[in-house]
Amino acid sequence: MADNVENPGRRFFLRMAFGGALLTGGVLAGFARGSTKGTVWQIDPGKCVQCGKCATSCVLTTSAVKCVHAFAMCGYCELCTGFFKPQPNSLDTGAENQLCPTAAIKRSYVDDPYYEYVIEEKLCIGCGKCVKGCSAFGNGSLFLQIRHDRCVNCNQCAIATACPAMAISRVPADHPYLLKDQNVKSEEAT
Repeated sequence: MADNVENPGRRFFLRMAFGGALLTGGVLAGFARGSTKGTVWQIDPGKCVQCGKCATSCVLTTSAVKCVHAFAMCGYCELCTGFFKPQPNSLDTGAENQLCPTAAIKRSYVDDPYYEYVIEEKLCIGCGKCVKGCSAFGNGSLFLQIRHDRCVNCNQCAIATACPAMAISRVPADHPYLLKDQNVKSEEAT
């Protein structure tokens, strides 16, 4: 009968050890979270190489990274290389001529020969194809940003880990967006 009875001292010791481990882990996790308090993840548009990993490496099903358009920099071109493939079959808005795989860029006529290009963020997957086209042949008015209303602010951003250019880092939450070509922190970049 003595073989079936557990030693109360051992049980107490195991409970205390397990509880202590949980408490220690909780305290360490609190310190880890506290060290990033007041900061958010953001992409430095000057370092971004439009590799496409933002679309596939985010922990969210649809990436928190979105293309934004700096309208003040835009030339409102008839042939926008962020909208059209570099050598389109024809100058029309047919899907075969568009660079964006999700049709997130909307093109509307302004005045001859000007067109306005607007990003529909809910369709944008953050692939960077439009940014790459705009930067290579245009004026670079399209760039990628992490949208903080979508980002879960992971302790270690999966996209930052995958980024070959190390373009993603923590920035102060009170100035969460980096502007294109200025590396100046801003409240809003759009």
